[in-house]
Amino acid sequence: MTILVTGATGSVGRHVVGRLVAAGATVRALTRNPATAGLPEGVEVFEGDLTRPDTLRAALRGVERLYLFPVPETSREVVAAAREAGVRRIVVLSSSSVLDESGDNHSGEHHRTVERAVEESGIDWTFVRPDEFATNVLWKWGHSIRTEGVVRAPYGNAPRVLVHEADVAAVAVTALLEDGHAGRAYVLTGPEAITQAEQVRAISGALGREVRFEEITPDQAREQMGRVMPVPVVEMVLGYLAGAVTDPPVPLDTVEQVTGVPARTFAQWAADHAADFAPVTEEVAA
Repeated sequence: MTILVTGATGSVGRHVVGRLVAAGATVRALTRNPATAGLPEGVEVFEGDLTRPDTLRAALRGVERLYLFPVPETSREVVAAAREAGVRRIVVLSSSSVLDESGDNHSGEHHRTVERAVEESGIDWTFVRPDEFATNVLWKWGHSIRTEGVVRAPYGNAPRVLVHEADVAAVAVTALLEDGHAGRAYVLTGPEAITQAEQVRAISGALGREVRFEEITPDQAREQMGRVMPVPVVEMVLGYLAGAVTDPPVPLDTVEQVTGVPARTFAQWAADHAADFAPVTEEVAA
């Protein structure tokens, strides 16, 4: 049985590849740049781009199962190519945002488009719907932690149920390798609701040095985040945080139900990523 992993060099995709290799599966990986992929020995790496479905033909030949990274613009063409190649099972990296039916959720519409394409294909499917990734704190706070040892954010007492990317991969791999997951949509969270201020303390503990949390106003955060994020995404994030203060999210045990292993805590995630927060001389100088 041959499994193709798209998005193979991403934060989840790398874990998917590694787990499949460890399980003894025959693994193919799709990436735009095979020369810099850095994937485990024994993985057959193909050059391809999900935004250009015609580049997937060679990688899909003989593949029975597919891990699909979400690219809505070409999802129907990609799924059609998979069906034509004989793929019998697709596991989609989706998002819990698809559950928001307001019509105003950019992320939800993005992932829902991919889900629909797969659902309508007639191929057996499983949707893996993580809630907020713990890795989001890297782009939100990484620079200020590395350069100043501080996090500035609104809603310090807003709890989140952040999920470790390795747990998302573990659920995806289980659905790829084991039967009984067809037609299932798994919403994934971390095992705890942890406030933003508590997240900073966990990072500080993992680093063994002080990282301060400084509360800022939503308007200050809007201006700060707007420098690097589209306005709809900024508003979505701020909306999530504001809502979490009055209606805290509830952790789910889906990771353990599917894999048999409890989900990793945020403190575990922080320890796994301690090197990502190490001071960088160039950034300090800048």
